[in-house]
Amino acid sequence: MLKINYYNQYDNKDKKYKKTINKALKTAFRYLKLKNRALINIVLITDEKIKEMNNSYRNIDKETDVLSFENDGVTDEIGDVFISLDRCQEQAIAYNHSFERELAFLSVHGFLHCLGYDHMNEADEREMFSIQENILEKAKFRRTK
Repeated sequence: MLKINYYNQYDNKDKKYKKTINKALKTAFRYLKLKNRALINIVLITDEKIKEMNNSYRNIDKETDVLSFENDGVTDEIGDVFISLDRCQEQAIAYNHSFERELAFLSVHGFLHCLGYDHMNEADEREMFSIQENILEKAKFRRTK
């Protein structure tokens, strides 16, 4: 069973975001056939805040769309995923798909990072992105509007 804690530091539209993130991450949990009880923290923030965090934790002084912090594995907590809703909106427009699809993508992307997936080389990128696309397709978050 997956439990999702939400922390919306962006605005007051929680229900809209929760529905999308819930659907995406619960589909991912089932798709990956995870059996253990798990907890993930999703934090919705601004570009300004994610830029500060990216600089502080990665020494990169610019905005990014999502930052993930994997937990140590001692508890049932998978980790923390920080999503810039400003960047989410910009990318949805740039990629010509819905805000919900982009939010689902960023949620799944961060979730997979918390599980240890990465895209630092071509093989790992192919694997991670294939899994992401399969999850998003299964949850019916398609690229077109």
